[in-house]
Amino acid sequence: MTSRPEDVAAVRAVVETFLGAFVDGPDSVDRLDALRALFVPGAIVVATCGRPEPAVYDVDGFITPRQELLAGGSLTEFTEWPESGRVEMFGDIAHWFGSYSKSGTQDGEAFTGRGMKSMQLVRFPEGWRISAIAWDDEREGLTIDQP
Repeated sequence: MTSRPEDVAAVRAVVETFLGAFVDGPDSVDRLDALRALFVPGAIVVATCGRPEPAVYDVDGFITPRQELLAGGSLTEFTEWPESGRVEMFGDIAHWFGSYSKSGTQDGEAFTGRGMKSMQLVRFPEGWRISAIAWDDEREGLTIDQP
């Protein structure tokens, strides 16, 4: 597969913008509102995370409760960031698969976590947009292998 360095950089920028939107604070609602523009119409977001059945969201169904959580005060000092990942692309489609970490305080209890995300992206005239995201988090019996 061939990919231009500027396209790989643009896809990585979308990934970083997506994960960087999930930070608590006074502008969290605005960041998450702006995040909607990174998705194609009809995009889906799927969380597995050990659930008996994966949770499937449309864009608003995914973003709205996270806005409320980040702005509500019970989740503080929260941040999420990419660790490592790879971009694969062909023509106007791309895929990022990588690890991410998160930390914060929920109802007074500090926590950290890690997981893996898979993002599909499509090139539009205005740039790369997310068509689908799926993720799973580490838990007992499921950990990210260290290199």
